[in-house]
Amino acid sequence: MARKRSAGILVFRRAGNEIEVLLGHMGGPFWARRDAGAWSIPKGEYEPDEEPQAAAGREFVEELGLPVPDGTWVDLGSVRQPGGKVVTVWAVQGDLDPAKVVPGTFRMEWPKGSGQLREFPEVDLVDWFGLAAARDKVVAGQRPFLDRLADQLDARGEPSE
Repeated sequence: MARKRSAGILVFRRAGNEIEVLLGHMGGPFWARRDAGAWSIPKGEYEPDEEPQAAAGREFVEELGLPVPDGTWVDLGSVRQPGGKVVTVWAVQGDLDPAKVVPGTFRMEWPKGSGQLREFPEVDLVDWFGLAAARDKVVAGQRPFLDRLADQLDARGEPSE
């Protein structure tokens, strides 16, 4: 069985002396009452015949309903999540207004076992966070991408915090 793969884009901006990243709170009933560890980099699964970078751009648009900001894509590599999925992420500097997000939706049976399919937003909230706050908000398996972004910026002489 092929391992599931996801690709995403971590948008970042400079706010004074701090770097902020754009995260989405995962939609659906499982995440509704959670905050810490319930936010994600906009990302999604892709098929083996699709290029990861193309999938990252497509998924960003599907999840947020906004185009990827113009800018250089910085490769943050891949991380194997606790469930085995491999996630690949690029960072792009840009500034998006969370109020303009029009999230995509997904369907799932809810309540579980009811036989009823309901539609939920991919993300139900989008916001900017400084890197320290983002580490608390984002799902644990995606924290390495925040560290890699900070390392990349530090290496370029752009302090991240």
